[in-house]
Amino acid sequence: MSPLDPAALRPHYSAFLRSGKVLLTGHSHQAWPDCARDATLEAWDDAAECVDDKWERAFAAADAVRDAIASRIGARPDEIALGQNTHELVVRMMSALDLRARPRVVCTTGEFHSLTRQLALLERHGAVEVAWVEAEPVATLAERLADAVDARTAAVFTSTVLFETSSVVPHVGELVARARAKGAEVLLDAYHAFSVIPFDVAALGASDAFVVGGGYKYAQWGEGVCFLRVPPGRRLEPVLSGWFAGFADLAVAGGARRAGFGPLGKDAFAGATYDPTCHYRARAVTRFMQEQGMTTAALRELYTRQTARIIDGLDGLDVRTPREPSARGGFVALRVDDAPGVVAELRQAGVFADSRGQLLRLGPAPYVTDDEIDRALRAVRAAL
Repeated sequence: MSPLDPAALRPHYSAFLRSGKVLLTGHSHQAWPDCARDATLEAWDDAAECVDDKWERAFAAADAVRDAIASRIGARPDEIALGQNTHELVVRMMSALDLRARPRVVCTTGEFHSLTRQLALLERHGAVEVAWVEAEPVATLAERLADAVDARTAAVFTSTVLFETSSVVPHVGELVARARAKGAEVLLDAYHAFSVIPFDVAALGASDAFVVGGGYKYAQWGEGVCFLRVPPGRRLEPVLSGWFAGFADLAVAGGARRAGFGPLGKDAFAGATYDPTCHYRARAVTRFMQEQGMTTAALRELYTRQTARIIDGLDGLDVRTPREPSARGGFVALRVDDAPGVVAELRQAGVFADSRGQLLRLGPAPYVTDDEIDRALRAVRAAL
């Protein structure tokens, strides 16, 4: 496997990189390769040519995306439900839980806002009891989550990489085994692992878990391409279910009231009419990455080197991301007094980064050079 060379990749991202900005937004919104624009126009052209018949081509693009997702998480394409965002997929999954028999869920305090906010609102309105488990220390998180599961627990929610600190959550497989033994479902948020850390549900011991994620970040797919992996053999009936979940009903008079589901477990979690442009874009970017040798393993090697350079350059500061390569994801988090203010100062210096609370997040990408990282680090120190 040849190491990836950011300088050689940069010409393929000419539209995003022509401004001269340093894009340390790899953990949030990566640049799209130029082929993504061509794919967007392809979707438009197919709609103009085929009108309603465009869906045959659109579904082919969606199937290609399922194939790509499955190959990156060690799953089968027929286990993958697609959605426009992770929130809609997680809510559908939650609507399949029997909260009357098991009114309790377990969740970490380190989940992204969409899940945390949703659970907080459900808890506020008496729809569910939530056992909040502190995300730190991450070394014992899986064990503490498993300890919190009881006979009244319907599901456990946890990330595999924490979105605030880039910390990898260890022992996820043990959590899945213990929770499933008590009858609770497990949903793993793999967004900050997808396309940046080698991820295989079987190798993790997570074959019996739901997995949610998306391509907005490290996969360079842009908005609208998210997924829910449904464990094989799991036949749940979400209350919140779009008409795509029961295509067969279209051929039956009054079929909508029948509210059936397709033959596969993932079919129940399908949504409704969507903008297929995102799948054209994701398919094109997937092909591009394959051509460039941008496998997850190759990307992992590059991200490990880039994040190490950032951590070394922040020596003496309050870095909250693990220094051990295997314990961190694809970005570095630095605690500062005024993270939003630092982000604004960096923007003035032509460096794009972001913040969550008091944490400044710096995320490299395959097209970011060492010189750009060093320029960004100088700007960070100047802003502190």
